[in-house]
Amino acid sequence: MAATAASTLQIAAAKPSMFSAQTIFRGRAANVGINSLGASWAKLSSGCHISSGRHFNRTYTSSPAKFNKASTKAMSESAESKPAAGLPIDLRGKRAFIAGVADDNGYGWAIAKSLAAAGAEILVGTWVPALNIFETSLRRGKFDESRVLPDGSLMEITKVYPLDAVFDTPEDVPEDIKTNKRYAGSSNWTVKEAAECVKQDFGSIDILVHSLANGTEVTKPLLETSRKGYLAAISASSYSYVSLLQHFLPIMNPGGSTISLTYIASERIIPGYGGGMSSAKAALESDTKVLAFEAGRKRKIRVNTISAGPLRSRAAKAIGFIDMMIDYSIENAPLQKELSADEVGNTAAFLVSPLASAITGAVIYVDNGLNAMGVGVDSPIFKDLNIPRSS
Repeated sequence: MAATAASTLQIAAAKPSMFSAQTIFRGRAANVGINSLGASWAKLSSGCHISSGRHFNRTYTSSPAKFNKASTKAMSESAESKPAAGLPIDLRGKRAFIAGVADDNGYGWAIAKSLAAAGAEILVGTWVPALNIFETSLRRGKFDESRVLPDGSLMEITKVYPLDAVFDTPEDVPEDIKTNKRYAGSSNWTVKEAAECVKQDFGSIDILVHSLANGTEVTKPLLETSRKGYLAAISASSYSYVSLLQHFLPIMNPGGSTISLTYIASERIIPGYGGGMSSAKAALESDTKVLAFEAGRKRKIRVNTISAGPLRSRAAKAIGFIDMMIDYSIENAPLQKELSADEVGNTAAFLVSPLASAITGAVIYVDNGLNAMGVGVDSPIFKDLNIPRSS
């Protein structure tokens, strides 16, 4: 089973899917110059696998004059020369590895965009069976509309790595996966190998994002979940984070930060969110605290998780009741509005920035306040109460 991107409900059903969405983030971003492109092109020729072997931008072969107009510039010269107002989230000079991006519809993509808007260099890990489609879509410009940053430029993904976070080392991969056609042509995609490739290509990273979840039996009640399905959900959705941090921690610069995505089902009953997924999210939150202590003491790395509300991502749609959960949230949350992926992306950008330098081991709720509610106020039981509503 492959670990794939977590949905807004942090659900990935038997049909795994990566998710992300457009973000609008008001931060400063770094200018991508010709020299950095040359260096990155050299890195792309390394021995570590990347199927396309080039930046995902259709304008990189343009002349220098045209390049100055290219939309891949992460920040215009005029913006770069202006002093930032207020407390800017500035991630220039930082490098982020985001595990769990395979389309432009979900929180993983949204986080990537917010980090890019703040100036970070973006590397992504994509589930192997989805790799070719993702890279092809990038090259053909299918994601260009959702790559647009606040300054009008396009988010640049420096490199895409194949990744299946269910497997820690090559020795862990069973024969049926090795011979699976969906994995043909890809190499170095276990967690250990991916970390080694990033080290070989770039030396180090500053930010690690875990946007992975999978539960093959997510539609089954817990009482009907098999041991295999339960353990698979734990492996793909929570231990994958432990493994990622275990292998990437040695190449993370001191003072760096890592975040994951969780869901309120870790602590509240959400009927329909089964197959061991609620247990996996509870484990993820518990591990966040322990990892915060261990990574903090060992390398001064901060570890947090974002408990995000429901989003209409492809993975969430697979479970069948995402629209119901969004409607429920709008009716019952303190803030009566639909949650957008950019709100989670912007929170992630804050958490990995120096502005959050004292925040670690925390579960940060980004759900319009739904986590604070003890009852569903849309119940007929409360019809005679004068419950305020948004105008």
